[in-house]
Amino acid sequence: MHEIVEYTISEWRGLNMRSLKVDEAFLILKSMFTRRTYLYSLSEACYSCPYTKVKALHPYHYNDNITLDVAYPIKFKLIDDDVGQYAFDNVTSLCEYQNLSCGEFGVYNLTLDEYGSCEWRTDKEAVNIYYPMLAVFILLALAIVVFKIGLCAWRSFRYEVITGTVNSTDCGVDITTTNRRNRMRSLDTFRGLAIVLMIFVNSGGGHYWWIEHAPWNGLHLADIVFPSFLWIMGVCIPISIKSQIRRDDTKYHICLKIIWRSLKLFLIGLCLNSINGPKLENLRIMGVLQRFGIAYLICGLAHTMFSQRIIIEPQIAWKRKFQDLLIMRGELLMMIFLIAVYLCTIFGLNLPDCPRGYLGPGGKHSNAEYFNCIGGASGYIDLLVLGNNHIYQYPTAKYIYDSKPFDPEGVFGCLLTIVQVFFGVLAGVIILTHTTWRARINRWLIWSIILALIGGALSDFSSENGSIPINKNLWSLSFVCVTSALAFASLSLLYYIIDVKYWWQGYPFEAAGMNAIILYVGHTVMHKMLPWHWRIGPMNTHFVLLLESVWNTLLWLCIASYLNYKKFYFSL
Repeated sequence: MHEIVEYTISEWRGLNMRSLKVDEAFLILKSMFTRRTYLYSLSEACYSCPYTKVKALHPYHYNDNITLDVAYPIKFKLIDDDVGQYAFDNVTSLCEYQNLSCGEFGVYNLTLDEYGSCEWRTDKEAVNIYYPMLAVFILLALAIVVFKIGLCAWRSFRYEVITGTVNSTDCGVDITTTNRRNRMRSLDTFRGLAIVLMIFVNSGGGHYWWIEHAPWNGLHLADIVFPSFLWIMGVCIPISIKSQIRRDDTKYHICLKIIWRSLKLFLIGLCLNSINGPKLENLRIMGVLQRFGIAYLICGLAHTMFSQRIIIEPQIAWKRKFQDLLIMRGELLMMIFLIAVYLCTIFGLNLPDCPRGYLGPGGKHSNAEYFNCIGGASGYIDLLVLGNNHIYQYPTAKYIYDSKPFDPEGVFGCLLTIVQVFFGVLAGVIILTHTTWRARINRWLIWSIILALIGGALSDFSSENGSIPINKNLWSLSFVCVTSALAFASLSLLYYIIDVKYWWQGYPFEAAGMNAIILYVGHTVMHKMLPWHWRIGPMNTHFVLLLESVWNTLLWLCIASYLNYKKFYFSL
């Protein structure tokens, strides 16, 4: 079926179309020129990069073909001189083409005639890569309908069996209903949405570029998952600590629990990093759960120390209005301090062979002028603290910018990760200090607007410009502001729909949120195992990759629903 959705033929004019992978196309090169020429290309995803040499075209050669990565628009230059690996904008070319939007499984033709003129044409039209999304959606809808019909039939059968049993024994039936849990369903649902989306994007997300992580600057769907998870963890911190204080737990014992839980998160993350073999000489030290552990440790301890056992409502009107900020004043001072340290470091630290304040990916960025300078101060500090062998070796920038290793969950980025979690703590304090839903939503939305404007101003409301671009790899200040703004707005919407209007119970995401740690560890460990993942043929279409990602995500949702049905919940 995936062939019908995305392409129908296996061979086209001698070209093996099945050899193409997702987001690839063929380019046929013909040269009738009298001298050797050189083809250079540049992907639109590579910002401020030089052209990279692709292939030499021999004179009077008619049968060359190359494979193109067409996920992003491409630029081409044909140059009659070999200028090295990179060609810059000032290099004179025979011809050039700007921002060609080539498509998957298309065939394109670039012909250079004997006079040095070029012709670009499309020999075979590309496929529509969004038909697979429609096909998978239809299959998913049909599966849900069949499941619903089967569930109704089973419930009807069970009702008849129970009714028959009651009538035959002439016994009374004591029907009891459990009280609705005294907790905000929207919090569990938000956490569940985050973990489900994390599983989906970690499974490939159908290999769509806008679902995967941005190469460097910018914000794609995968980039909002981790900060949302951290933020919702922050929301739960004041709620959890307040409930422990009400049970007369001492701050000393609460702090011990926080330290122990943080240590377990860090150690589990370290173990997951060794899933392909525990080679200590190149074991990656940091990771997702490690950053969770560090942020939870600092934010949890800080809020515990600043918390008061009894909160007295202020008598002065303006103090009542800003009671949440007054309660958070200690944490707010810590946030300001961490932001100041971050800004002074990235803009004030002198780095070897790297300009002060550089925030780029190194490699080909800035016309390859700072090749070994990925991440500026952040990358340099992580390299000093962790060493090259203990950081992530395959960052997203490596494939676009030819960058060096860089850890997107490194040590220095923990500074603003803690700030992000503190924003979540603020949202939790708002829940505790304001009892009406209008007051809660109003404050969440105000913070959402403020942070969105700050993040937009820092990034100049663009992907690549501004003093501090939005960057998940660096966990930049604009990234923290924008993703926190999205989290405030998302929780406002979910809270209104689920806990205020009861239009939705959060199913099935609420169940996933209540066992998030099991789902995260489980999907990481079972990443290459049946029945969660499978391979059929070359796996070279969006359809089959999207189907696999959706299948894996649904399977973990079913596991979460079953655990919820059995009332099994695991927490560190």
